[in-house]
Amino acid sequence: MYYYVMPSHDIRRNLATEEYLMYNRTFDEPLVLFYYEEPSIIVGRNQNTQEEINQKYIDDNNIVVTRRRSGGGAVYHDLGNLCFSFVLDTKDAKFGDFKTFVSPIVDALHKMGATTAEVSGRNDMLVDGKKFSGSAMFKHDSKIYAHGTLMLDVDLNVVTQALNVPADKIASKGIKSVRSRVTNLKPYLDEEYQLIDVPKFRDTLLKNLFKVDDLTEIKTHEVKISEEEEQQIQDIYDTVYNNWDWVYGSSPAFTVQKRQHFNSGTIDARLNVKDGIIENVTFFGDFFGPSDVHEIETQLKGIKYDRASLNTIFAKIDLSQYFLGITKEELLDLLA
Repeated sequence: MYYYVMPSHDIRRNLATEEYLMYNRTFDEPLVLFYYEEPSIIVGRNQNTQEEINQKYIDDNNIVVTRRRSGGGAVYHDLGNLCFSFVLDTKDAKFGDFKTFVSPIVDALHKMGATTAEVSGRNDMLVDGKKFSGSAMFKHDSKIYAHGTLMLDVDLNVVTQALNVPADKIASKGIKSVRSRVTNLKPYLDEEYQLIDVPKFRDTLLKNLFKVDDLTEIKTHEVKISEEEEQQIQDIYDTVYNNWDWVYGSSPAFTVQKRQHFNSGTIDARLNVKDGIIENVTFFGDFFGPSDVHEIETQLKGIKYDRASLNTIFAKIDLSQYFLGITKEELLDLLA
């Protein structure tokens, strides 16, 4: 087995590294990767990003959003969460066989005291019936990678807010996440691990996976990445994981209904969005304004469906001519 511990705490960089190693390196044994990152949300390949996230909360709290190539549901990461990834040749692995992929992790957790940790359902790991890990899988040519999360000490309050979409009606063909009871692993570990942080947790797992007492014993199994390869990883970061078209524009077509009552009247907005671009928008309601609101509807066609793009349009318009008594910020909060 080979291993690589990613130095970056940016999920976009880490996913780019994972992809580069899978696509461009050949290993005669399985490769295991470990990484952890600043607050971020990662949506599954087939999901509607807008539907899965609370965009306002994410903007207010500087949470990174990206999309992965594997399927499954949206997950929240922070510095209390450890990610792992196994890269194997398809002759040694079966797509969808999550239990086999993650069994070494489960065995290691048992040794650390989490004796009730188990693989459950399609792609989850549970402890005492509560979810602490979700996994996803992706196949490319002759290789498969299976990656997952290990919630050691994640801020669970943020999880519920960042992934808690406001109560607006969104009809989408995207695959929806299933919300489950979640927990952190730390309370289930032996007493000696109660003060453990993520780096030490990672190193303990590595020692268990390789069956060694000291990581210096496995230095010859560590993967090295050259400066030239780092540049290629940067290219993947720029063109994929930090690219609005991939993160938002790749969402399935969807419709949104946004309705709110203001002191000056009610606005009921209906938007059709495809590839992250507004195809059509219609405003209904009992609001007042001396001008025809159809003029705004026309100007919104063809722009990205995000707060920044809407703000650019609204900054050029005297909104009081259409929505008397309703501010630009209130309208942005409603729509985005």
